[in-house]
Amino acid sequence: FTVISIRCCTFILFFYSFIFSSFKGVYISNLVVLFQWEVTQRTLNGSQFYTYSVCNVGEREQDNWLRTTFIQRRPAASRVFVELQFIVRDCNSFDATSLTCKETFNLFTSESDADVGTTFRKGQFKKVATIAPDEITSKNELRINTETRVVENLSRKGFYLAFQDIGACVALLSTRVYYKTCPATVKSLASFPETVAGGENQALREVSGVCVDNAVSEKLPRIYCTVDGEWVVPVGQCQCKPGYEEVKDACQECQPGFFKAVASGDKCELCPANTQRLSSGVLFCPCMDGFYRAPTDPSTGPCSGLPSAPRDLVATTTQLSAGKLLLTWSPPEDTGGRIDITYSIECQRCEGIVCQPCGEKIRYEPASTGLTDTKVSVSELDAHLNYTFIVEAHSGVSLFASQATILYPVSSDPPKITTMRVVERTSTSLSLSWDVSPRPRVPNTQVRPIRYELTFRKKDDNLDMTTYIVLILEKNSVQINDLAPGTAYLFRVQALSSDGSPGGSSIEEQFETSSEVIFGAAVGGAAMLFVVVVILFLRRRKRNSNSRQGPEDTYFSSSEQLKPLKTYVDPHTYEDPNVAVLKFATEIHPSHITKQKVIGAGEFGEVYRGILKVPARKEVAVAIKTLKPGYTEKQRQDFLSEASIMGQFSHQNIIRLEGVVTKFKHAMIVTEYMENGALDRYLKDHDGEFPSFQLVGMLRGIAAGMKYLSDMSYVHRDLAARNILVNNTLECKVSDFGLSRVLEDNPEGTYTTSGGKIPIRWTAPEAIAYRKFTSASDVWSFGIVMWEVMAFGERPYWDMSNHEVMKAINEAFRLPAPMDCPSTVYQLMLQCWLQDRSKRPRFGDIVNLLDKLLRSPDSLKTIADFDPRISIRLPSTSGSDGSPFRSVSEWLESIKMSQYSENFTCAGVVTMDHVLQMKNEDIKNIGVRLPGHLKRIAYSILGLKDQTSTLSVFAV
Repeated sequence: FTVISIRCCTFILFFYSFIFSSFKGVYISNLVVLFQWEVTQRTLNGSQFYTYSVCNVGEREQDNWLRTTFIQRRPAASRVFVELQFIVRDCNSFDATSLTCKETFNLFTSESDADVGTTFRKGQFKKVATIAPDEITSKNELRINTETRVVENLSRKGFYLAFQDIGACVALLSTRVYYKTCPATVKSLASFPETVAGGENQALREVSGVCVDNAVSEKLPRIYCTVDGEWVVPVGQCQCKPGYEEVKDACQECQPGFFKAVASGDKCELCPANTQRLSSGVLFCPCMDGFYRAPTDPSTGPCSGLPSAPRDLVATTTQLSAGKLLLTWSPPEDTGGRIDITYSIECQRCEGIVCQPCGEKIRYEPASTGLTDTKVSVSELDAHLNYTFIVEAHSGVSLFASQATILYPVSSDPPKITTMRVVERTSTSLSLSWDVSPRPRVPNTQVRPIRYELTFRKKDDNLDMTTYIVLILEKNSVQINDLAPGTAYLFRVQALSSDGSPGGSSIEEQFETSSEVIFGAAVGGAAMLFVVVVILFLRRRKRNSNSRQGPEDTYFSSSEQLKPLKTYVDPHTYEDPNVAVLKFATEIHPSHITKQKVIGAGEFGEVYRGILKVPARKEVAVAIKTLKPGYTEKQRQDFLSEASIMGQFSHQNIIRLEGVVTKFKHAMIVTEYMENGALDRYLKDHDGEFPSFQLVGMLRGIAAGMKYLSDMSYVHRDLAARNILVNNTLECKVSDFGLSRVLEDNPEGTYTTSGGKIPIRWTAPEAIAYRKFTSASDVWSFGIVMWEVMAFGERPYWDMSNHEVMKAINEAFRLPAPMDCPSTVYQLMLQCWLQDRSKRPRFGDIVNLLDKLLRSPDSLKTIADFDPRISIRLPSTSGSDGSPFRSVSEWLESIKMSQYSENFTCAGVVTMDHVLQMKNEDIKNIGVRLPGHLKRIAYSILGLKDQTSTLSVFAV
């Protein structure tokens, strides 16, 4: 220290150096001592140390100074801590002549860009604090005090500290000057450098990180350094590259025989079957020789071999005369390890030694390709020909087909009639022709001409009185005359065998003669008239639709769904906020409002229950928000801005604004009255009384309201059960629209607002980190509301601090399932809490899913896994301080069931040993009837027993 006495001449002496320590920082300075403050060697607890003391209590006008040497400052350290250990003697221990005795001294600081040496100017120092002891030293007992003060907003290259004594008897034992840093760390495979903690004006200092070797990230990883030197709220994470896995904050190559295909946080996987396991760090394992992957197979899947040929191919004749047969076979002996085996049939027609494809006329039942069954029926085969059938087995990896072949000879029956058609049509005649299948040419034989038998009749004839006409023809065409106009006839043609008897297959077709000219013209005219009428009707309907749906319509149609055309307008964009109020809210005369009872208190004043009686309208119960006296104009505008917001909404699940009072002295906001109040309090008061189906119905209403707000591009930002109101029909409505203004006006609004702390435990992590709110962040909050509802108003994250909540969420902790929560509902909660906001469901999706659950109540019967010691934060055998519960009432209070203390006492359950012996029937017998309360107490006892058993094991 440099010691200066302003009352005397200035003497300078560098005498002794203090030893300094650092706390999350570095050594900053040594201290030098001189005159007036005396250097004294003392012994305390067997150790010797030096003190710097002054004790001129008998002299008047004391002004003694003790100054440090120049302390160089690290550029980023704008905030340092000064920790002092000192002793102050009690003034009452001196005689009455010591009238100037003080019991405090002062701490000063002065900044400089260079060491000024021994130069000292009192006017250059700025007071930091007055140092007062917590304990004063008497004659008989030594009391050491420790005080820490903060020096803020340092900006120059260094500074001095100075201590001023104005008449105290004080001894300075040690001075420790330090700053705080967040240490270098690796989190989520991102490396962050050591960072000096910010000051009060920068509560969180954002720091960018770098992915460790062989790790990548879509977004630059960031983290925040708090003023206490702790890392919080990491944003973004790195993932090991393909071929690497995370091992102790580093990315290492996959070992031989393992692979990893994409950048992710997953571990390397074992190479699948039939793959090569050669090197390390591979993205996928290649197939072994003779094994393949199908084009649709993932590169990470196993490899498959080719299927062998089908076995035991057999042709069975079913209707030989009709050219039909049945092919059957057995599956391949070796499928190559695949299950996607299919079969195809190839047919070749042979005449002598020449074979060619059978063509499209051969029919297969059910098909000729893509068969999954081992049989197929083949028909429409010609006589006198040899056929070869090839059955091929296919799979996803078939590079060539495995075949089975069979030769099928067909008997020499008459050829088959393949097609029949109309060549010419009149009102009284039909000209027909037909095709036949080709006939084999046998060497040295004469081909006989084919004759045909044609049979026809009127379609409408009674079968009992039908007249058939039969014609024997030498060629494959005929003209039939003398037919009735506009009449349908059925024709059957069949080839005759060599002996003149019908043989082979026949074909039957229906043809109709044309109608008379006049009738045809009439029908055509009627058809044209009908078309014209339909066109005129459609045009008129479209014109009417367009006239109804103008630019001022509330809704319009899109390919997805009906969405509101109306978009939320921020009232703060108006230059005069009063204009926004008049635009979006109805003015009410105060004489129409009757206040009845105070039901709460808001940020701006009391909230009343009352009656609104407007002329020509039925009186209705309302809630009346008032503005407390003594308000400023800004407070009045802030108060009415919520009405400007509410007035834009019209939905059954949004609290309805009845109107405002602005033109009179006492401003008021009048809304519909919700008889059951806030949802969280209502659920706590009715714990366990509602089934899951009814709770899901409440959630559906909240989600519908939030979907409406989201469709209007409005972000609520403070969605919580306390801001949901419940009416007498248990309909839930979203309320409290004041937070939007606060967050937009206050850049620090993520943590504090004029109304108190922002609810960290309801807020999405990206909203905390960036102060950016979207409908996706509202979806996160809705997930928390779902948890509150299913837990009957339990506080999210229980008694954890906000800091603990942020840290836990960042480490992927999510609230566990509440007691008796359906699994489907809890899975929806987890979807709402996805770290990546783009993957969270939209409110429209949430409404659809909840509707589906309500339509299928059985889907709510499967209950999610539940751990009572985690899910309802029940203590085990001890209280919050770790000691065993001293009484039954203390235990009941810890699980919020203290209303049953008298029941336990009357039943003689007065010790924790008695509690441990209770069963479910015992709990019912002492008067616990509500299912939720019964389960809470039972689960707590279960937790007590489990913990007692664990403690016993450790004791052994």
